[in-house]
Amino acid sequence: MSERAAPHPLAHPGVIGQVSHQRCVVCGQDNAHGLGMTFTLSDDRSVHSEVCCGAEFEGYADQLHGGVIAMLLDGAMTNCLFAHGRQAVTAELVVRYRHPVRPDRKLVVRAWIERSRPPFTSIAASLVQDGHTGATATAKFIDRD
Repeated sequence: MSERAAPHPLAHPGVIGQVSHQRCVVCGQDNAHGLGMTFTLSDDRSVHSEVCCGAEFEGYADQLHGGVIAMLLDGAMTNCLFAHGRQAVTAELVVRYRHPVRPDRKLVVRAWIERSRPPFTSIAASLVQDGHTGATATAKFIDRD
């Protein structure tokens, strides 16, 4: 059974990110070249967001670059921490690529806390497109000073 972190009483998706991540390529609102993603906190305490990455994010023809996929998953996990009133940095990231992810199609990233023992937090994430799980990830985060 996984432990769910209790939400910070003032936690609101994106509030911390708006202060500490303005230029983030995933969620920053002050980055003209970024994706500007916004994340929603679900009743199950996970966060999710939809995005459509264009062909400029391809690796092989008609496939999103694996590094972009890892970036989206990492960004979702970071925003999950923000939604729970936490700021942390990625200490370890493991990505499993399961199905090709296409550019110019909507995809959904979702992240949730698996276990929290400050200063460490274990988080999982998934990326789904057209009903297929394109990738999953697990990560360990360490609280920022």
